[in-house]
Amino acid sequence: MTTEQEWEDYAEGLRQARIRPDRKEDKMIIVIPGKPVSKARPRFVRRGEGVITFNPQVTEEGKWLLIAKGQVTETMEGSVRMSCEFAFERPKSHFGTGRNAKQLKSSAPIYHTQKPDIDNLVKFVNDCLNEVAYRDDSQIVMIHADKVWGEQAKTEIRLNQETERGITWHGCRVK
Repeated sequence: MTTEQEWEDYAEGLRQARIRPDRKEDKMIIVIPGKPVSKARPRFVRRGEGVITFNPQVTEEGKWLLIAKGQVTETMEGSVRMSCEFAFERPKSHFGTGRNAKQLKSSAPIYHTQKPDIDNLVKFVNDCLNEVAYRDDSQIVMIHADKVWGEQAKTEIRLNQETERGITWHGCRVK
């Protein structure tokens, strides 16, 4: 049987493992504070005999892009590797009560397994950074994405330019 302290040490170790220090190969790091946004489907409305299509997400894209543009240093050419971390703020139910109100419960999950779906979060990032951080999202040759619980809600994107000789991913060479 494990003690509560052992569980806390284990959880802290997992959290520390997720924290990636800025690596020299990270060419561009973009951090957007606030709840991660997923790609919404277009909406259709009947008007008389016709149908109107509209995107309800235009304002979210604009706000997100305004913050991102200030952190984009260049428009990348060639192959691009993308790493995304979507952090959602933990609910109160993940913490203890009373004197343990600031302590994370041992049963609190590390990964966010609720909606929104990770593929829709990545689609939103790809569409927003298109023609801003890279010419076209077809340049992205590798994507790594994590959807986790965190202290503060944020979206963190790391972009790297790759050479045609092969891609290095977490110490492994892909040819």
